[in-house]
Amino acid sequence: MRIWQTGAVSALALGLGIGVAVPAQAAAVQVRPLVELRESGGFAGVNDRVVVYTNGCVRLSKRTGPVVRKCVTVKEWRGLRAKLTHLRLGRNQAQPQGADHLKYTLAYKGRTVTRYTLTTSWAPVVSRMEKLLQRYWAPD
Repeated sequence: MRIWQTGAVSALALGLGIGVAVPAQAAAVQVRPLVELRESGGFAGVNDRVVVYTNGCVRLSKRTGPVVRKCVTVKEWRGLRAKLTHLRLGRNQAQPQGADHLKYTLAYKGRTVTRYTLTTSWAPVVSRMEKLLQRYWAPD
């Protein structure tokens, strides 16, 4: 009887040990958005969104079609991170007159800014994020 009790207690302790370790590991791997790009407007009704997370994965969506989640290559990840070091968000830009304007909204480091024309620091970041959308977003 004593051997059975020892085995049961060991199994219970092992089970509890695994149950405690998994949530602790999951909390340590919290994934947060690094940068987000939203493009909207124009006569075609563009509504694209690219969210790049701190783990190197992306969430891509367009006006039509599904939301796609992929992980980018190391080269793409490093390239985007390099461009982000030069990004200067600046201030929101007033909406120009007329109807056929693309609206770019970037969210980075807790700030969100909207522009209608791309500055020299925005263009490389937007270009890289658009390339990710073109490469990885494909409806099934």
